[in-house]
Amino acid sequence: MSVLPLVFTSGWASGINAYAVVLLLGVFGATGLTDEVPASLQRTDVLVVAAVLFLCEAVADKIPYVDSVWDAVHTVIRPVAGAVVGALLAGQSGSLSDLAAAAVGGSTALASHFVKAGTRMAVNTSPEPVSNIVLSTAEDLGVAGIVTFAMFNPQAAAVIAAVLLLAGLAVVVYLWTRIRRFLRRRAQRREERRLAAETSARTTGPPG
Repeated sequence: MSVLPLVFTSGWASGINAYAVVLLLGVFGATGLTDEVPASLQRTDVLVVAAVLFLCEAVADKIPYVDSVWDAVHTVIRPVAGAVVGALLAGQSGSLSDLAAAAVGGSTALASHFVKAGTRMAVNTSPEPVSNIVLSTAEDLGVAGIVTFAMFNPQAAAVIAAVLLLAGLAVVVYLWTRIRRFLRRRAQRREERRLAAETSARTTGPPG
């Protein structure tokens, strides 16, 4: 069970930026900062691919609507990455079965991906790109900080990740509730204007 906090934290982070998680874990393992990272994540080809994909995501994630398309494509990729990383971490320590760790990592990644994608769709309702850039930068820094912290204090990092996940779910529900109300009111106003215009036209009638 000692590896479970690290599996949970890496799963949460993978749902936000899976490539950053693979890159960070690989670098930490390759530099000898931790013994928890399996050799497969430290391979040079894995690190190069993860770095290139991380740069692609860093750009796409800051462009309105492009970020939502990117998130849609990664609906499967991020949970799978969380599951694979979790299984590898468990296999490294031997304290959890690969299947159980994959389930924890994958399900946590799916939940945090839902939060990320839902928040981005809500933010994209605003016309300016500043919100996307600020939110994307905060996500990248958050992932880097939490994963780094997890290398030295996995239990505390897992608690922080759990709090952020629950808070994110609450924010998504709140945002989408507000957006639905706004869209409903806007549709109602349009319908009222249409009915008023039709009534005015019938009352005025054609010129005699």
